[in-house]
Amino acid sequence: MTISFYDVSVASYLQTLEAVGGYLDKAQAHCEQHGYDPEQIVETRIFLDMRPFRYQIQAVAHHSLGAIEGIKTGVFQPPGARPQHDFAGLKALIADTRAEVAKVTREEIDGRVGAEVMFQVKDSQRRFTAEDFVLSFSLPNFHFHAATGYNILRSVGIPVGKRDFMGTLRLKA
Repeated sequence: MTISFYDVSVASYLQTLEAVGGYLDKAQAHCEQHGYDPEQIVETRIFLDMRPFRYQIQAVAHHSLGAIEGIKTGVFQPPGARPQHDFAGLKALIADTRAEVAKVTREEIDGRVGAEVMFQVKDSQRRFTAEDFVLSFSLPNFHFHAATGYNILRSVGIPVGKRDFMGTLRLKA
């Protein structure tokens, strides 16, 4: 069996974006049920030297849709200044990101195998093939931030579990 670049990248992004949207919904429902303000979660950190929940969710969006744009254009850069999303804004960001990623066609991504993607930060540049960019940089960052967001929710008592993080599995038909 041959696996496509689309399946490795876009399908993986979609699975986890759905899961992140789900754990955000679960967090909001828990907050409403227990009279907590979900805005208290937005700036929560696991450790002082880590970025807050808001950043984690924004990074999930950037390391999926932003990565796809990087694959298409050949350049991936940090997003620059990030909006100060509130909790509802973070939910909308993930929903919008998922909708945009879902529009990406198999042909667009599979046609980029072997293409160069340059990761550029200020004066530093790292060159990848599109598939190495996804496998060694984008997906690890994407999953790190999705997991860190999940862990922040767990740390404040939101009852999410492993299945909430995994999303819908791609089972054999």
